[in-house]
Amino acid sequence: MTGGKGVTTVAAAVADLLADAGAQRCYTVPGESFLGLIDEVDRHPGLQLVSVRHESGAAFMADADARLTGVPAVAMASRGPGSSNLAIGVHTAYQDSTPMVVLLGQVDSQLRGREAFQEVDLAAFYRPVTKWAVEAERAEDVPRLVAEGWRIATSGRPGPVAIAIPSDFVTAEAPLRDGRLPAAGSQGGGHPATAVEELAARLLAAQRPVAVAGEGARPARELLVGVAERFGIGVCTAFRRQEAFPVDHPNFLGHLGLATPDATVDAVAGADLLLVVGTRLDEVTTQRYRLPAAGTEVVPIGRYGPGGIDADPADVLAALARRDGPARPLDWAEVHAAVDAWSAHPAVEAEAGVHPAAVIAALHRQLPADGIVTNDAGNFAAFLHRYWRFPPTTTQLAPANGAMGYAVPAAVAAAVAAPGRTAVAVVGDGGVLMTGQEIETAVRLGAPVVVLVLQNGMYGTIAMHQARDLGRTSGVDIGPVDLVRWAEGLGAAAYGVSEPGELDEALRRAVTGRRPAVVAVRTDPDVISPTATLGGLLERVPA
Repeated sequence: MTGGKGVTTVAAAVADLLADAGAQRCYTVPGESFLGLIDEVDRHPGLQLVSVRHESGAAFMADADARLTGVPAVAMASRGPGSSNLAIGVHTAYQDSTPMVVLLGQVDSQLRGREAFQEVDLAAFYRPVTKWAVEAERAEDVPRLVAEGWRIATSGRPGPVAIAIPSDFVTAEAPLRDGRLPAAGSQGGGHPATAVEELAARLLAAQRPVAVAGEGARPARELLVGVAERFGIGVCTAFRRQEAFPVDHPNFLGHLGLATPDATVDAVAGADLLLVVGTRLDEVTTQRYRLPAAGTEVVPIGRYGPGGIDADPADVLAALARRDGPARPLDWAEVHAAVDAWSAHPAVEAEAGVHPAAVIAALHRQLPADGIVTNDAGNFAAFLHRYWRFPPTTTQLAPANGAMGYAVPAAVAAAVAAPGRTAVAVVGDGGVLMTGQEIETAVRLGAPVVVLVLQNGMYGTIAMHQARDLGRTSGVDIGPVDLVRWAEGLGAAAYGVSEPGELDEALRRAVTGRRPAVVAVRTDPDVISPTATLGGLLERVPA
C-alpha cells in the first residue's frame, strides 16, 4: 500500500518487489519486529502468507518450495530467538544450493549495539550459512538490499541470502521505484560454444566417461539422458538427488549415498573423465572425498565449483545434444546389473513389528507415479535410498546436510505448492517429534500431506554408531508415543500399523483420502540397517 505522493512504506515496497520477481509464498512464525511486513504480505494479491508452528519449519518449507518450483521462496523470522530457530533450515538451503530470501526482524535502529531485548548481530550470525548476509543501515536502503539479495540468491550457485531489517524501518517511508526485478530463471548467460565443442571432443576421446547428476540437472533430465546415450556416459546421482536420472536406464550406475554398492564406487573411481552436472562434490557424494580418483579429469557443468563451464546445465546439455555426429555408445551393463540387483526389494521378515524394507515396498506400490517424496534424516532413510526406485515423474526432496525434522515441513510445502500431486513425508519417530506439529499447518491450509512414520523407538543412526563403536547405547531411547492419537489431536486422519499385512490398506487410505494423514508403522528396532541388526553390532564389540 502506498503512502503519500511518490512514496510507499518499506514493507509495501518489499512485498511488491518479491511478487514482481515471482515469489509466491512467504513462510513465517509472526513476530512483533516485522508486523508491517507480515501485514503487507498477507494483503498482497500475489503473495501467500503461510504461518507455521516453528521457525525451523518455515525455513524447511521455503527450501522445499523453491526446490520444487524453481522460484525462491521467502522465510521470515523475528529477532534473536526466532532467527536462531530459523537457521537450521537456512543451513539446509545453503548446502542444498537452494535459492531463498530470508527476511529477519531486528531491534529498533537506535537500540542496536546495546544488547537490547533479543538483539543478535544477525548479519554476522547468518554469514557462514548464506551467500550474503546484511543488515540495513537506513530505511530507504531496504528495497535495494532485497533486490540485490534476490539477484545473489538466483545467480551463480543458487543459495540463501539474509537481510536483517530494524523494526522501525518496516513502516518507514520509501520512494516508489521504477522498473522491476528480473523474474527467477530469467538471468542472462548461455554457454560458450567453444567450450561445448571442446567438451564434446573430450567426451568422445574418453574411454570411461561418467557423470554425477545433482539438483541442477533435474530440470534437464531428458537432455541428460540423450547426452548420456549420445556420448556413452555412465551416470550416477548425487547424495539424495536420486530422481536426477532414470534408475531403469542401462547407463544408470547408482546413487552415491551413505551406503553405496562397490560397483558404483568402482565405476566412478575408474572414470577418466567425470562430468559434475548441477551439483557440488560434497562429502557423502564423494564417499568422504575418496572420489574422484587421482588423475581423473573433472569438468563441472553449472555454477557449483571452479573451472568447467559456468552456465545453466540445461543450456550445455542442449548444445551437446544438438551436436552432429553418430552416437558413441559404451557398455555399462555389468555395472547397471550389479546396482539393480543391490537395490532389489528383498524377501524380509521381522521378529517384532514390520521390516523397514517392507514399508518402502508398500509405499512404492501405493504412491502415484508423480508423487513427491520428502525424506528425513535417520537410519530408516537407508532403506528408502536403497530400495525406492524413483519413477521418471517422482520428485525427491531431501536435505543434503542431514537435518532431522526436514521431511514433514517439506511435504507440507510440497502439498501447498503442487496441490495436484501427492506429497509423502518419510520420517522416523525422532524426526516427526521434532517438527511434526506442522501437520497442524497442513490441516489449517487443507494441504493433503501424507506422513509415513517408521517408528522404532530410538534415534537409530546414533544407536547404530554407538553399538558398532562402543558396544553399548546411551541417550537414544524414544518412548512409545501413541502417534495415532497425537496426529488425530492435530486434526489429521491417522492409521496405526503393527503387522505387514496392514501396510497397503493404511497407505491406500492415506494417499486417496485427500486430507492430511499419518501412517505410523511400528518397525522392528533390531533391523538397524539393510545389512545389520542392532543385536549383531552389539555382539561384535568386546565388553
